[in-house]
Amino acid sequence: MFDLKVIHSVLEQLEDERGIPKDKVLEAIALSLAAAYKKEYGKKGQIVRAIFDNESGKVEFYQVKIVVDRSKIILEDEVDDQNIEELKEEDIRVRFNPEHHILLEDALKMKKDVKVDDEIIFPLESKGDYGRIASQTAKQVIIQKIREAEKTAVMNEYGQKEGEIVSGTVQRTERGIVYIDMGRATGVIPYEEQIPGEKFKQGERVRTYLYAVEESPKGIVLKLSRSHPKLLHKLFEIEAPEIAQGVVEIKAIAREAGSRSKVAVSTTDPHIDPIGAMVGQRGVRVSTVTSELRGEKIDIIEWNEDPKLFIEESISPAKVLDIKVFPEENRAEITVAPEQQSLAIGKGGQNVRLAAKLTGWKIDIRSENVEKPTEKEIGIVDENTENTEVTPE
Repeated sequence: MFDLKVIHSVLEQLEDERGIPKDKVLEAIALSLAAAYKKEYGKKGQIVRAIFDNESGKVEFYQVKIVVDRSKIILEDEVDDQNIEELKEEDIRVRFNPEHHILLEDALKMKKDVKVDDEIIFPLESKGDYGRIASQTAKQVIIQKIREAEKTAVMNEYGQKEGEIVSGTVQRTERGIVYIDMGRATGVIPYEEQIPGEKFKQGERVRTYLYAVEESPKGIVLKLSRSHPKLLHKLFEIEAPEIAQGVVEIKAIAREAGSRSKVAVSTTDPHIDPIGAMVGQRGVRVSTVTSELRGEKIDIIEWNEDPKLFIEESISPAKVLDIKVFPEENRAEITVAPEQQSLAIGKGGQNVRLAAKLTGWKIDIRSENVEKPTEKEIGIVDENTENTEVTPE
């Protein structure tokens, strides 16, 4: 019935290439054979199990009966047309099925220490020919169980990698979605998770942030991102050992993927410069991260518990003349020199916008003795106070 060489070859291949244990596949084969036997020869309510010996190729079939107490069942002679509805509504006993159950007193004759709910096994006659339908049933169940085992293996592997950087090869781009070959699963980078303007070539190796592992009818789908702030965090974690060691901590990130980011860092060791640790000798660490993100500019500032000092740092490289904070409104007013205003605001309002995201404060940019700037220069203008106001997203 079975070509053992083929089965052994498949078992080895599934275990080596897909990480599916042999015992899982053998279990699937046994279940499929039992299902095929029951469909072809079984009776209603019957429990059929199969034992498949992959060394000899022999299959043994058994019928399983559950031990029940007489007081907990309804025998056939207790049921008639007059009381069947009454039994359904009021009786909590189980209807006895001789193919599924065996009475405790009968089971004790076969096994002295048997108890209620134990199983009694009876050998079934082996059939040489299961027929076309039974064979097809066995094949379908085997395929299903193998897929389930593979799905479990993939979930176990990538479930542990969720929230980490993973690498894969670009398969194709379709309707704005980039599909990544991850080896045992397919990853997707949705349009909104891509760096604007970034293009990929088929076969190109790419690093992404794995933010979700989801099941779908077609298998496991890995949701990937190139624009997530956590990607920036993880890249610096790779480049700066001080972060992995916990000496330097990234406290906040504000990112506009592909354009510019601001990163706030602190340290638990007064002898270590957190900004220097992130930048690296001659800027090699931050340059590596910038290159990975296709030239994205990265501003690194020191985090501070004092909101005034933190907000002042966040607006760099602009120099601040004065800052007032209004905690009840979660708002800060910053005054800069006229020549510093455009630098503080940034192109299209980007610098102040990122500062607002980073700190979580609304930020107004004012300058001394300066005419009201144009909307094109600052992005958002409060016409009443003649200042730029940016609210963190």
